[in-house]
Amino acid sequence: MTDKLTVSVLGTGIMGAAMARNLAKAGHTVRVWNRTRAKAEPLAADRAHVTDTPAEAVQGADAVLTMLYDGHTVLEVMREAAPALRPGAVWAQSTTAGLDSVAGLAGFARDHGLVFYDAPVLGTRQPAEAGQLTVLAAGPEEGRAAVTPLFDAVGARTVWTGDDGAAGSATRLKLVANSWVLAATAATGEVLALSQALGVDPQAFFDLIEGGPLDMGYLRAKAAMVLGERLSPAQFAVATAEKDARLIVRAGADNGVRLDVAEAVAERFARAAAQGHADEDMAAAYFASFDGKPAS
Repeated sequence: MTDKLTVSVLGTGIMGAAMARNLAKAGHTVRVWNRTRAKAEPLAADRAHVTDTPAEAVQGADAVLTMLYDGHTVLEVMREAAPALRPGAVWAQSTTAGLDSVAGLAGFARDHGLVFYDAPVLGTRQPAEAGQLTVLAAGPEEGRAAVTPLFDAVGARTVWTGDDGAAGSATRLKLVANSWVLAATAATGEVLALSQALGVDPQAFFDLIEGGPLDMGYLRAKAAMVLGERLSPAQFAVATAEKDARLIVRAGADNGVRLDVAEAVAERFARAAAQGHADEDMAAAYFASFDGKPAS
């Protein structure tokens, strides 16, 4: 097989659109579909073929990449695509999904003769647009020659976690990583809110921790988004962060672990979404500390 593939990208939101652009830039033939076609249309300028249905998108594809909201949505869309799926095609499932969903999606792949890769990615809008995502991948050795060019186009690094995509080892690692990312995001919002409530200049806090073990580039980046009112366009949206936090809580509960911080973080994102911040960057969880608009 040539290293130039015909790739179907199902889902062209923040991450899917960026991944589709980088696949096209790498010379692959890219066919895209999104439930709201208008969100996919701009990709035509990047030489992607915009389609009306999932089945049209996957017609003749060597590889399918799914980047949708959750596992249920992925299965629904793949069922729509089923009549046109080519047996033997590789499927990189990059949506962050629950562990139970991964097993179901792998079963769908097996039933339709697809080579399944559990392949969530670590990164947000900026690294996605730059092709600098980290791909976490699990799947059979025999299909990796076909899927590696896809991963190389969208990411700077691929971390292989196993050879059985159905076991969900890549998703397990993604949920662990996201538990840290989401907790750090929520903590950033709280430290800014507390600073405001106590009349402390946030810069005094940053100066205090500078260069020490408590300092963190991610803290500073997310804080700058809040302080500079740069929450749109989102790097990673509040609504999606809430969904991921709830997946983390469920994964812990299903495996005998109570995750109090993750549960509180999910509720914090839910409050921010209810206040009208669902589509803003997840740093907007800051607003969940206030009943109304923060005092200036």
